[in-house]
Amino acid sequence: MKSDKILLDHGSGGKMSHRLTADLLLPAFDNPALAMLDDGATLRLAGGRIAFSTDTYVVDPIFFPGGSIGDLAINGTVNDVAMCGATPLYLSVGMIIEEGFPMADLERVVAQMGRAARLAGVIVVTGDTKVVPKGAADRIFINTAGIGTIDENVHVSGANARPGDAVILSGTMADHGMTILTQRQGLAFESDVKSDSAPLNHMVADILGTGCDIHVLRDPTRGGVGTTLNEIADQSKAGIRIYEDRLPVRPSVSGICELLGFDPLYVANEGKLLAVVPGDQAGQVLEVIQQSPYGKDACIIGEVTDDHPGRVFMRTRIGGERIVDMLAGEQLPRIC
Repeated sequence: MKSDKILLDHGSGGKMSHRLTADLLLPAFDNPALAMLDDGATLRLAGGRIAFSTDTYVVDPIFFPGGSIGDLAINGTVNDVAMCGATPLYLSVGMIIEEGFPMADLERVVAQMGRAARLAGVIVVTGDTKVVPKGAADRIFINTAGIGTIDENVHVSGANARPGDAVILSGTMADHGMTILTQRQGLAFESDVKSDSAPLNHMVADILGTGCDIHVLRDPTRGGVGTTLNEIADQSKAGIRIYEDRLPVRPSVSGICELLGFDPLYVANEGKLLAVVPGDQAGQVLEVIQQSPYGKDACIIGEVTDDHPGRVFMRTRIGGERIVDMLAGEQLPRIC
């Protein structure tokens, strides 16, 4: 149903977000690089190929177990550039700060951004700061943009998934989303959960260093693994089958999801990636991912098939199959 106003659902990363992109943004800015709808744009300059990406972070709360809006803003854009098969090099930082925001909190955010940039091995080279009147924003919003170089032999895109490929997930689902929700609502559980926010560019470099034919790399942030797989299936016009009993979820996170009525497949992650690679090379790629400190729980969760082109379906624990559709609405606003 078409809305005459912007809703939270338009920022979910799901169906309404994609409809907004397809109906409004793509026609207005029509060009081949944007039309690919990958995590960033792949561009050719005189000296070779680069990846360019941007994202804006409005997470609430701004500090949470495992991270903050500061390191999230660095890691998120580093990861988007890396998902293009690129080596992230330079970032910009733009901040919109509400009047009255505590200087101590700003110092803490900026310090965490600096640490995250050093860990990722990127340099913040330009930026901008705006202060708006009290009530015109919610504490602080951060935009980061990043660029990186792509080797001529690397060709990564959501459109490249092919039947026979394996689908690898680098770790457990829903850690970030459930952390934000429990902190926002003041919920306490015996088992602590924390965000998985992390830079994945070093892991990606190791994956590409195998020499394997890496078809797709994506980080399943807004909309989670389920929505991201639907994006890949739509881009590649292939079917993707996943297996319910292979999907990794920490018991504590699974319990919170079950208690609160969330499906981990659709909950945001900030330190995980999906890799789609030829089936006969999946074991080698999986082994490399598992050697990363951020990939110890990596596993093969499914494969690309000729069945149900453009759709994702799941083999359930009891042996049946069900369609895994794209997220329909906003489950968790202000998650990243």
